[in-house]
Amino acid sequence: MASPAPDRGAAAPPGGRRILARWLKSTSNRSFVLYPVCVVALEVVLGGGELGVFPWGAPLMIWGYLQYLLVGRYRARLGGGGPGLGVPPLRIIDSGPYKVLRNPMYLGHLIFMAGLAITFHSLPAAALVAFHMVWFNCHVLEDERRLEEIFGAQYARYKARVRRWIPGGF
Repeated sequence: MASPAPDRGAAAPPGGRRILARWLKSTSNRSFVLYPVCVVALEVVLGGGELGVFPWGAPLMIWGYLQYLLVGRYRARLGGGGPGLGVPPLRIIDSGPYKVLRNPMYLGHLIFMAGLAITFHSLPAAALVAFHMVWFNCHVLEDERRLEEIFGAQYARYKARVRRWIPGGF
């Protein structure tokens, strides 16, 4: 007598975990979707079911997201490549926001997260900002190394001319 076939309907869809892992790997998905959902949920729990909202942080959230989005479109249109350095750009962009700042997209993430911390008066969100200041800086150092490998002296000249994080700052 043959044994019954295994019940494959109860298993997770093939690739479901891979899809979730790929979604979570995206910095923008984490910054602009996952973190806000987690911060709001955590603040509701910590607030005993209530959520304090301080609207003066919302403009920072809007600014940060729009900076990330619009600069990303600008970068893709002029420099080619893909998101991040998974598919490196075809050329160095040294115009528009990239004329005054080397990492305006990463800075957009940080501005958004600062707005998140202020909007929900959230210490966990403030900790996210602090952590990501270090995390993004580590990524920037690696990105810069790769861009110097790709573009050589041209990128070194760009780096010498344009600040990493804050125009006129550091």
